[in-house]
Amino acid sequence: MTHKFTIGTTVHFEGGAAAARGIYKVTRQLPVENDNRILYRVKNPAETFERTAEEHQLSRAG
Repeated sequence: MTHKFTIGTTVHFEGGAAAARGIYKVTRQLPVENDNRILYRVKNPAETFERTAEEHQLSRAG
């Protein structure tokens, strides 16, 4: 399995909470989990922290 998004890609995150939804930048590709989940670290410029997102929660912004 390979990652669909590269570091620096701007994505739209459809997180579980309404406050988390929005435009983020991919900061890191995480190792593929044992259950084949593809994970990323993403950051919204308005927040001081990064979030972990599954690939199915992301779409290319633009």
